Amino acid sequence: MRFKPFALAAILAALAMTLAPGYAAAQDAASPVVSLPKRPVPYTQLRPKRTAPARPVAAGLPQVLPSGPLASAQPVPPAALEAFVDGLVRDAMAREHIAGITVAVVQNGQVVLKKGYGFASLRRGQAVNPDRTLFRIGSISKTFTWITLMKEVEAGRIHLDRPINLYLPEKVQIRDQGYDAPVRVAHLMDHSGGFEDRALGHLFEHDFERVRPLELYLRQERPRRVHAPGAVSSYSNYGVGLAGEAVTYTSGKTFERLAEDEIFLPLGMRRTTFREPHRPKAGLPAPMPDALARDVADGYRWTPEGFRLRPYEHLGHIAPAGSASSTAGDMARYMLMLLGGGQLEGVTIYGPRTAQAFRTPIRSTPRGVNGWAHGFATAYLPGGHRAFGHEGATLSFLSNMVTVPELGLGVFIATNTETGGPLARRFPAEVVRQFYGRPTVFPRPGSPALARDASAFEGYYVTTRRAYRGLEGFVGQLIGGAQVHGTPEGRLLTVSGEGTRIWSPDGPLGAGGFVSAFGDEHLAFRMSDGYAASYQTAGGAALMERAPLWRQPFALGVLSVLTGVASLITFVGLALRNRREFRENAIQSRASLIQNIQAALWLISLALFALWASKTGDVAQVMYRWPGALLVTASACALVAAALTLLTLAALPAVWRGGRRVDSWRPLRRASYTVTLLIYSAFSVLLGLWGALSPWSG
Repeated sequence: MRFKPFALAAILAALAMTLAPGYAAAQDAASPVVSLPKRPVPYTQLRPKRTAPARPVAAGLPQVLPSGPLASAQPVPPAALEAFVDGLVRDAMAREHIAGITVAVVQNGQVVLKKGYGFASLRRGQAVNPDRTLFRIGSISKTFTWITLMKEVEAGRIHLDRPINLYLPEKVQIRDQGYDAPVRVAHLMDHSGGFEDRALGHLFEHDFERVRPLELYLRQERPRRVHAPGAVSSYSNYGVGLAGEAVTYTSGKTFERLAEDEIFLPLGMRRTTFREPHRPKAGLPAPMPDALARDVADGYRWTPEGFRLRPYEHLGHIAPAGSASSTAGDMARYMLMLLGGGQLEGVTIYGPRTAQAFRTPIRSTPRGVNGWAHGFATAYLPGGHRAFGHEGATLSFLSNMVTVPELGLGVFIATNTETGGPLARRFPAEVVRQFYGRPTVFPRPGSPALARDASAFEGYYVTTRRAYRGLEGFVGQLIGGAQVHGTPEGRLLTVSGEGTRIWSPDGPLGAGGFVSAFGDEHLAFRMSDGYAASYQTAGGAALMERAPLWRQPFALGVLSVLTGVASLITFVGLALRNRREFRENAIQSRASLIQNIQAALWLISLALFALWASKTGDVAQVMYRWPGALLVTASACALVAAALTLLTLAALPAVWRGGRRVDSWRPLRRASYTVTLLIYSAFSVLLGLWGALSPWSG
């Protein structure tokens, strides 16, 4: 992807919730069948029929969004629902370049809509079939993991308030790492175990030979603990992997078999599995049956030339966090069971206490912020309706599942193209808004008080969901942040890798609450002495902490430019210096040589960092090839250049002391040496603090 201060955010965002929530029909017969044997397919060949686009709203004018008049007790009319979804989905497919989509909507114990759109596979010319096509559902898989965990709780083999180490093999158990308090089972369910988040190079695998058993993966990819247990909720795929290993350990079954025996087979979800299509391999669970593997949708990336086929994304090494595949038909049955309190058609999956737990947040959070209902994400939809579910994301598949008990409603959507995230995220809210939301005037008004006091919120904030050391820590700190600005109209802007969002105050400024100016999503700042220290978004996946100047990309950018300019001036001076200016003593001669070497190393390092960034257009390649020769070499050059700074610093007194007047630098050259040394020193310290001087850490 093109590199900007937040351009690589697609990397975390794709990890962000992954491992970061009688109308069956295939694609219309009129849709063309297109194969993709050797080159991408232009989207013009695939464009579905589009509904009339909505009229644009004049800039600055309020807009009243239409909403349905239905009361909570009234069901959605199936025909109206299908017409609305058809228009919404097909318009998104055309505008956002999505190859295939599958949806399911249930209500009051019935399947109201189940439909496929577009292509499951362009190379095979296979349309999406909601009852046959398997989509990767990413982190929605976690909800199955929490059910298996709660069933072990019901059986008395696991207790939520006890340390997770009691239920793990010794080699997988969590180490103290300076923290006295143990990580308890419940901490995994609200993502407050305190782990840093590492993913690059191992969370997804395209080479099946690199796939490992779950226990081995948890041992080899153990993250550092960076917060006390329970202190901060920061999304952790690793924590869910531990939960999956725990239920494996206590039940005596492989995780894949446990999910099948306890959930999929009893519910009749015969086209849902944690298994992946691959050849048999010792130490790994049996592969996905051929009858299912034939119907797994391909994953795609959109490019200016068309859709690019991506390799299969292996997640079996951390299956509990995101390896499941399913159909819209199976997910409809799953939502009916969730809405039924653990029961469906006489089958009981879990009991009333567990059903209540999945609707009871563990954490106390500000209004509108997810508190993790024992692993299920809570959300607030248009009309004030409370929902429970989970989003899902792999590199190519984006999905969402939401259940709204008050409405007896369940909504599921999955897409097979990396551009499908925005549609997947907004789809459930759009459905609820259309039929149950109250008319709302957008944009929401600003606040004169905020226009005056926006400085209390303005600044740069860095996510807690990142790696904290090494090259991944460097990249995570660089792109895992958001800039907050005030506007003259009394609103806030948050600018991050997810785009620019506009927020209006929601109550007194001192309370720190905000609501989307164009929607229903909330934002909550934690205030300290009238000053914002951090904030949480509605998803509650991480805490955004206010960053000091040295942790801001701006500071890194300024020092990068200064270092590059100083390095270039060093060589320009070398070329322009006359014979008299070459007079120097032995120490000055060696110091000059070292600075010349530094200048070359810094320029090479900066060029390699820039070249690496220019090749990050496909997030999948960043993941699979991490860290890569370019990044490692750039870091190594920077490390050597930084180390040489110690020598030039040690020589500084002798450089200024000099020798006889005819054998020493002139004052201007000594000053130039000193300024260059200060720039190199500051840049070296900053790179060290950011983790960029550790080429071995990739």
